Amino acid sequence: MGLLLSMTSAVLLPPVPQMDLSNGVLEATLYLPDPTQGYYQGARFDWSGVFASLNYKGHSYFGQWFNKYDPKLHDAISGPVEEFTPIGYDEAKPGEDFLKIGVGSLRKRTDAPYRFAIPYESVNPGTWTVTKGKDVVVFTQELTDAAGYSYRYRKTVKLIPGKPTLVLEHLLTNTGSKPIETTVYDHNFFVIDNQLTGPDFSVTFPFALQTKGTPRGLGTMFETRTNQLIYIRELSKGESTHCYLTGFGDTSKDYDIRIENRKTGAGVHITGDQPIVQLAFWSIATVVCPEPYIRIKAEPGKEFAWKITYDYYVQPQAASK
Repeated sequence: MGLLLSMTSAVLLPPVPQMDLSNGVLEATLYLPDPTQGYYQGARFDWSGVFASLNYKGHSYFGQWFNKYDPKLHDAISGPVEEFTPIGYDEAKPGEDFLKIGVGSLRKRTDAPYRFAIPYESVNPGTWTVTKGKDVVVFTQELTDAAGYSYRYRKTVKLIPGKPTLVLEHLLTNTGSKPIETTVYDHNFFVIDNQLTGPDFSVTFPFALQTKGTPRGLGTMFETRTNQLIYIRELSKGESTHCYLTGFGDTSKDYDIRIENRKTGAGVHITGDQPIVQLAFWSIATVVCPEPYIRIKAEPGKEFAWKITYDYYVQPQAASK
């Protein structure tokens, strides 16, 4: 047991735009944004930085975690992908447009509240350009008058030379006349060594964890121990956990997360340069997902920058086996 291979079926893809990255330490494959041929064409997640895979010292960190694939499906996506909170949705009337950075302007269907799983019609995906290098790729999305907003969004994915480090650098420039305010989180769809979610996994934070609301699975599938989230048992197909975690402060030092698998020894250390404003945690049998949110604000003519760093490692006791 422990392997998730039997819980997902391989996706047979037509040719989709993709590229490889390597710094001699990390090896990665990314899907490239394209409104008609792209692997991901959904209305939820940022189209840039979608990882098909990332490998370090024989360990794998990202991959397919779902059974059903459709390029328009909201969560048929993989890797450290990001979602921006919609802008202008509540103000828009049915038939009018709203904005999701990294996706473009979308058409509001009804007066119902926004739901991320709805395949809202794409009105204007903007223009994507991709600049490729051996160990770096730069994605740029430019939109003009999309639901009344204009911006240039640049996301740089780079592998640091000679190190097991992935860096995601972001720069949002407000080129329009209306202020842009939103939040963004990284969903972090970790599929580590194809291991089933269970007691071999631990997720560690730099602060004492508290939960709020009604956490799904607390006490039956997972629990918190001081600053660590652990699993009581393996999750079965169809089961999921979800909770909102608190205890973090108002500085970036708490954007500091470690995910480790005791069985294989694979680990990753995630840090960000902005304060966490909300912290969700979701998992199913095939994937472990801490979801730290940060706040974005850019006045007209101004820009906002942020960075997320992933340091991959193998625990010494596992490396020596």
